[in-house]
Amino acid sequence: MSAGKGRGGARGRGRGRGLEEEHVEHVDERWMASYMDMVTVLMCMFIVLFAMSSVDELKFVQLKNSLATGFGSVDVGKVDTATGVVVSAANANANDPAAQDLGTTGATSTSTATATATPAPTPALTDLQIATQEISDLTVVQAALQAAVTAQGIDSIVQFTIDARGLTIGLVGTDAFFAPNLATLSPKATAVIDALSPILAADKREVRVEGHADRHGVTLNYATDWELSSARATSVLRRLVESGGVAGERISAIGYGSTRSVTTADSLDAMAQNRRVDVVLLSSEPDAVRALIPSILAGQQAGP
Repeated sequence: MSAGKGRGGARGRGRGRGLEEEHVEHVDERWMASYMDMVTVLMCMFIVLFAMSSVDELKFVQLKNSLATGFGSVDVGKVDTATGVVVSAANANANDPAAQDLGTTGATSTSTATATATPAPTPALTDLQIATQEISDLTVVQAALQAAVTAQGIDSIVQFTIDARGLTIGLVGTDAFFAPNLATLSPKATAVIDALSPILAADKREVRVEGHADRHGVTLNYATDWELSSARATSVLRRLVESGGVAGERISAIGYGSTRSVTTADSLDAMAQNRRVDVVLLSSEPDAVRALIPSILAGQQAGP
């Protein structure tokens, strides 16, 4: 019995050794590296194809030529694979009608896009530039007003001044515009105001009529110079509005009496200069801009 067991055990061990001997390991598996490289290349190609799912014909032609040259199957002469520099469009498309058509279409599309592009915003002007432009605009208005009164032969009794407030039209020497101690407009005053009205009415700036008086201190028809200067300013305002067409919401009148004299001399000529009415076309620019106007004017008068 023990001998049988021994033989059986020996046969079992013999069969085990036979199975072990039948197992052969394949040590040469280098083919798998090439296979994995090929699979990787195929995966990259499918990724590229997926990325090009929205087909751009021009880019597709460029990719085709690049791949053909890269794999060495065709030398298209359009891509320098050594340095990655693409040759000029003229040389690249010289022998390729399809690429020429695509290039023409691309150029046309680019030109159209450029033509329809929104223009760049204009840079904001500085206060100095705005003040300079305001002086230019007021100078144009002054020239028109000067021409109007010159045509009527009454320019000698009208003075023009541009300053920080705007354009001042001085009706100098009220004896030419009003009867003594009265606020009734004379025929000459009416002619001056009627000549100025169309230009003032067309402008969008506000208008202020300022009445002034000399320091004589005695009036016959008014208690003080305040009332007299205010009444004369109001007479000019009414003529500008009622006959000249200046909008009422754009105009105002004020009387300064004798508090803003242009001269303190006691001569008759000096007192006549203080008896005046000023029509001021007020600048609508901010204070910071208007404050620059006097210095700009001084520089223009000084010259280069």
